[in-house]
Amino acid sequence: MSEGRLAGKMAIVTGGGSRDGEVGTGRATSICLAREGARVVVADIAAENAERTVAAIAEEGGEASVFAGDARLSGDCQGMVEATVERYGGLHVLVNNLGYRIQPGVQGRDVAGFNEEQYELAMDLNLKTALLASKHAIPAMAKSGGGSIINIASVDALAAARHRGVLYSISKGALPMLTRATAAFHGRDGIRANCIAPGHLHSAFAGAIDPEMRDLRRRVAPLGTEGTPWDVAWLVAFLASDESRWISGVTIPVDGGLLAEQPLLGHDFLELDVSGKELEDG
Repeated sequence: MSEGRLAGKMAIVTGGGSRDGEVGTGRATSICLAREGARVVVADIAAENAERTVAAIAEEGGEASVFAGDARLSGDCQGMVEATVERYGGLHVLVNNLGYRIQPGVQGRDVAGFNEEQYELAMDLNLKTALLASKHAIPAMAKSGGGSIINIASVDALAAARHRGVLYSISKGALPMLTRATAAFHGRDGIRANCIAPGHLHSAFAGAIDPEMRDLRRRVAPLGTEGTPWDVAWLVAFLASDESRWISGVTIPVDGGLLAEQPLLGHDFLELDVSGKELEDG
């Protein structure tokens, strides 16, 4: 593998494994970072899933290894960071990719009806994991001369998602603030922190979507196309690199322009013809 813009950097990707034949943001990100020259620790609760990603990286000539653990546990997050430093000599990049997509039928969709047990799980997997991983990564990054933390949220963190429910939105919505707080408190440690908010991706977790809903998701975005895990991974590589050295504390949607448009005007499937007509803007 040729030397890339991340040559000499050591990275951790949480939730970087994949089930057989599936490509999610964690797998795509791990591969993309390795292609750019980083040495990658693929962290996952299931070792066999992480091993699939590591094998894919090895096939391309990259360097990666597995860390199996539960990111909800502080001790496992500490062990993950220590293993990275021991194996590769330092830490420069942390991608908090791990997350949990709650089923609305289980959690209850609205504030009045949410399931309290599901609340704990949502906050643990979508927020606590990123907070704990960052807690243990920051000192190691500072010793390594600085680094970049990239939190993977969702467009649902920036606009409420009634189809998924309040718990997903609020637990993902905490990540942009964690990002800003990390940037503010640890900038003098040489730590940058940024957040990515993916939109309607077609990835490993989207395989069960009804075809009509999948088509609706595609058409509602101004670009009229689906995103893929690679769209997220390429931005991660940029934010991990020195090319983004003066970018910190921001949340960047990767959504085909979804959040740029007023909801009604985004519904091109209604076949509204507004050409030549004046619209009142309240």
